[in-house]
Formats: sequence, C-alpha cells, structure tokens
Amino acid sequence: MESILMKVYEYYVGEERDMLLRAFDFAKKAHSDQKRASGEPYFIHPCAVAEILVDLGLDAATIAAALLHDVIEDTPATEEDIKREFGEEVLSLVSGVTKLDRIVFKSQEEEEAENFRKIFIAMAKDIRVIIIKLADRLHNMRSLNFLSKERQQKMAQETLDIYAPIAGRLGISQVKCELEDLCLKYLDPEAFEFLVENIHQKLEERNRFVDFVVEEINAILKESDITGEVFGRPKHFYSIYKKMKSKNRTLDQIYDLTAVRVIVGTVNECYAVMGKIHMKWKPVPGRIKDYIATPKPNLYQSLHTTVVTNFGQPFEIQIRTEEMHRTAEYGIAAHWKYKEQRDNETTLDQRISWIREMMDLQGGFRDSKEFMNSVKEELYSSELLVFTPHSKVISLPENATPVDFAYAIHSEVGNRCTGAKVNGKIVPLDSVLHLGDVVEIITSPTSKGPSRDWLKFVKSPSARAKIKSFFRKEMREDNIKLGRTMLEDTAKRKGYQLSEILTPESFQKVSEKYSFDTQEEMFSAIGFGAVSVNQVYFKLVDYFRKEVPTPVLQPFKERNAKGTVTIKGMSGLLVSFAGCCSPVPGDDIVGYVTRGRGIVIHRSDCPNIRNAEKDRLQPAEWTGERMQDARFKAGLIITAEEQGAALSAISNVLADMKLTLSSINGRYDKNGDAIVEVTVTLLSRQDIEVLINRLTAKDKILSVRRTTN
Repeated sequence: MESILMKVYEYYVGEERDMLLRAFDFAKKAHSDQKRASGEPYFIHPCAVAEILVDLGLDAATIAAALLHDVIEDTPATEEDIKREFGEEVLSLVSGVTKLDRIVFKSQEEEEAENFRKIFIAMAKDIRVIIIKLADRLHNMRSLNFLSKERQQKMAQETLDIYAPIAGRLGISQVKCELEDLCLKYLDPEAFEFLVENIHQKLEERNRFVDFVVEEINAILKESDITGEVFGRPKHFYSIYKKMKSKNRTLDQIYDLTAVRVIVGTVNECYAVMGKIHMKWKPVPGRIKDYIATPKPNLYQSLHTTVVTNFGQPFEIQIRTEEMHRTAEYGIAAHWKYKEQRDNETTLDQRISWIREMMDLQGGFRDSKEFMNSVKEELYSSELLVFTPHSKVISLPENATPVDFAYAIHSEVGNRCTGAKVNGKIVPLDSVLHLGDVVEIITSPTSKGPSRDWLKFVKSPSARAKIKSFFRKEMREDNIKLGRTMLEDTAKRKGYQLSEILTPESFQKVSEKYSFDTQEEMFSAIGFGAVSVNQVYFKLVDYFRKEVPTPVLQPFKERNAKGTVTIKGMSGLLVSFAGCCSPVPGDDIVGYVTRGRGIVIHRSDCPNIRNAEKDRLQPAEWTGERMQDARFKAGLIITAEEQGAALSAISNVLADMKLTLSSINGRYDKNGDAIVEVTVTLLSRQDIEVLINRLTAKDKILSVRRTTN
C-alpha cells in the first residue's frame, strides 16, 4: 500500500495528486472490513492494480478509477458518491470496469460470446477501461495460488484465450508476456517447471554468450560513430513453450532463448547497424523482417534478423529507435506515459481503429457467437502484408484474396468490386495473395453488390461481416415488418396489446439485455431470427407486470377454433392441405374443389393451380385462433457448398427453434452443390420465415427456398 503512495507523490502533482490521495483514502475506508482469499486485506488488490497502471504511465483519472474499481460492486458506495467526490470521468471508468467485473464466462457458449462482445463495447467507448481490466487480471493471476485448482485452470484458460491476446493487440507486451507465463504455470505446470529448471541451469552459459554478442555490437556502434544501447532480453517461457509445441522441437533445439536488442537514435541508423551486423555475421535466409517499413497492426516497429556466429550459434537481433522501443514495450499505454511526446488523437484513433471497425460491423454478424469467433480470428490471424498501387501497406489474414483486400480498403470498394489485378495482371477474385503483392481493385458504379459466392473464399472476418451486412440490409425492411407482426401476434395470443407492453421503459430493459439501439433493430432481429420472439416478449411482459400493479388489459376471448380456414360461400365440406406446396397459417391461400375429396388448400403461388379450372378455385383465408394442437408441414430446398454443412445447419437450427424434422433427402447437382430437401412440422408461417432466415445466414449455405412441387 505504501509503494503506491510513494509513486503517487513521485509522478503526480497538484490537483491530480490530491485527487489520487482522496481516492486512496476513499477506497481504503470502503474496503476496510474485507479480506482476499489469501487472508490479506482486500485493499491490497486495488493498490496493486493502480501501481501496475502507474508503471505503465496512465493518467490520474485512470489511476483513481483503478483504486476505486471495486467499490461500487463490493461496498455500500454508490455511483452518486463517486461522481460527487471524483467527477464524471472517473465515474465513467469505474462504471465501465464494474460492468466488466460482473462478466462471468459460463460454460454456455452463447453466454460466453455475449460477455466477450460486452468487453469490446467497453473497449470501443474508452480504451482505458480494458487497460484497467488487464491490470486487474494481471494482479489476480499473480495471486491465483490461493484458489482451488479448478478455478485456477478456468481463469488461466480464460486469460490465455481473451485477455492476453487483447494485451498483445494493444501492444502492451510486458503485460501480455507475464499473463501468458502465469497461464502456462497453471495450465501445464509440469512444462512450466521443466522450462524454469532447465533454462536456469544454462543461464550462466547463455549469459556469457549474450555478453560476447553485446560487446561485439557495441564495437560496431563505436566504429560507425553511432550512439546506442545494446542489451540481451530472455524470451518468456510461453513463447518458448509455444515454439516447442508448434515446431515439435526439444528445448536443446530452440536456439533463440535470448534476443539481443539494439536501441539507436534514428531510422537511418537502424538500417546502417543491420548492414554492419550482416557484414560481420551471416544472416539466416528468410529470417529478416522489416517491421519499420511495414509495421504490425498494433503499430509495432523494429528490424529483426537472425544471424549465425563464427562458431555456429544462431541468435536473433532486434534493432529499433527509442520511440519504437517505447511503443513495443507499452503499446497504446505509451500515449499517456510519454506526455512530452504524446501521440496526437489521430494516432490514438489509428491504434484502436480495428476495435471500432469490429463494433461497426456488429450488424454483419448473426449473433454474439459469430462476433466472438470473428474477433478471435482478428486477434490470432497471421499477417500477410500486401500493397496498394500507391505503396500503402495493407495487413490481411493468411491466404487472403483480392476481395479481402477490397473490403480492407473500404466497404464501398468491396461492394462495387468487379475484378482485380495482382502485380499488373488480371486474376480471379478468389486468387490467394502472397507477401509483397501489389493489388489493384477494379470497380464499377453499376455493380449490384457482392456475390454470395464470395463468402466461400474470403478469409478476413471483417470482409465476411461486410458482405453479410450488405445482404442483411437488403432484407432489413422485410425483417422489421415480420418481426413486428410476430411480436404483435404473440402479445395478442397472450392477451396483451403490443403498444401497451412496448414502452420506452420496457424497451430500455430489452436493449440492456440484447444491445438494441432502436425498436426497428429489435424487430429486425426477431424477423431475422437472431433472437426469438418469446425472448423479447417475456422480457417486455416481465417489466410490464412489475410496473403495472393492476392489469389494465383483459385477455381476448378465444374465437372460432373449430377450423383453421374459411372458404367463401361454402361450408360442411372436407378440407385438407396440399402436399405439393404445404401451406401454413399466414400464407396467401386458395381452395381447390376436387371430385370426391372435398376442398384442398394450396398456396396462392403454387405452380399446380396456375392452369387449374377457374371455376374450381375458391377464395380462402385463415380465420379464428389456431387450435392448440394444430401442426402444419412445410417443405424446404437447401443448396449448400457441401452436404455436411447443410445437415449440420438444419439440425442445429431445428433444435434451437424446437421444430420437428419429418423427412429429409439429399443429392448433388451438376455444379457439385449439395441439394437437401426437408419437410418440417411447424405452427405458422412465421416459423418458416424465421427458419429460412436462420438457415440462409449459416456458413456454406448458398440458398433456401420453399418447396412448390
């Protein structure tokens, strides 16, 4: 506790210091009776989190929020108390971290995905929130030994999957590396102990070698009249572990356990030093990387080269300027740490633009699970660097195509793309790009938009989301109309009017759960099938019942439930439903008078009645309340890239919607596409429309349509 006070006095002055001292006292008093799992005073934790952030150089508001980050959740203190004592900015940060602290990654995949999405919403609003959360997670990982083994492993896996990659993407390498090493300690303790023991045994020998290399490079700097700093940096355990696993090597076969860093004054000196080093030692082919000319997505810059000494020992050298070194160590935190050379807001926006882009693309994802998978692809994807004709560097995933490139430039470039040139030659849009390719996109103002076939080969999560978003927007009006109708009908069947249960207050409750910005967005999600109508309905009614003590609505009386259709001008006839088009409630229908079989109900668009005798066709309509046990069958034809994908999509969606599969048939057409015909038992046309929407949104599904044999 004393160490954080010493750092507050050392690094902050005036009003900032006064605010931090008040925050220290406020948090200490609030947590005074609380203990950690270790038995230590709980206040040790917020002090440690704040100290980590002071070392990263964060501003006073962030440090104050770190000291206070648990008081709303764990003590009687309120948001009003924080706002009154420390202002709106500190309250906003504390509230943001509090919401993240409430996130518990449960085993249910959808719950985990939704929580993951909330993390990125917080990051997009204020990046400092996630930096506080990273520091919070780092201190919790440091004291993980006081928890049960099960909780240790669960927390370590969650950290390795989510928080360490985020720290890496933000460029905060010291936090990322420590998190990964701590995760390894609990996820594979035997491997961790093996590395610690064996690397330590050879430490003296390795240090002698590093000292030799450092001395040689210092001599090169002196000869070249370049002022610089040279030092060795041991690789962290997890990076060695990962290399041993991925390349199936033993520890003795990992040569670059230590890298040598050279810090010089200018970019020109970086290249000059690398040239001199290559004159002294042989570079390893394929192991020279220029991240100065082509920075990593987190803005990391450095020259990397692996060379071999005269006695055959390979080692890695990293060469960079002081400013590049700051960015490499502190990442986005350098924006606050080096105030005298602070990045302008444009550069800060550039650092977090990928977060905002992923959030802008939320509408292009089917659900939180798809969003989570796409973000993880973004975090873990290999880097492929290609160029525009004007030499701008574009970073893409491995095996990316010209379509990925087009959408990386801009959504409109992708939507209007009609062709591509790679290194001056016209190539197919599904061609695989390679490192250093120069790509030019051919566009047309008359283009009707992307092709669904592009979804088969694009590799970039953002490109895939933008293509799906294009098609989803085309269907938006239909989805809004369908969703509103579904919600109105559900409310009506239960005895309510939608206008009375859907109030600004009740919609706010629904939007907190599902992050809808507008009612239209909610209707669209229902119509598309992203959320079920019952999920929204029950949330609205639950709020309505709590807020309205005396019901003002009476349930509608059950209306004519004897039949499901009425035939104009006719009664007492046997009514059946045509198997060729399988009409369901909500379809436009017509009755066909048969000889001896009564009236058969067809969909109005059924091909089998186009040439029927006109006097046999009778107007028909759905009337009355549907009988409780009434079931209808509808046929679908699904076209997919492969049969397995179609079968998987069908089984998953039917299970989610609790619908029954009556029959299924599969074949391949002349183009090699899988054709699957299914018959499904359902309740209404709304079910079939949601079913079609959900199936269409699945990966590798090319089209879905109703059967009209």
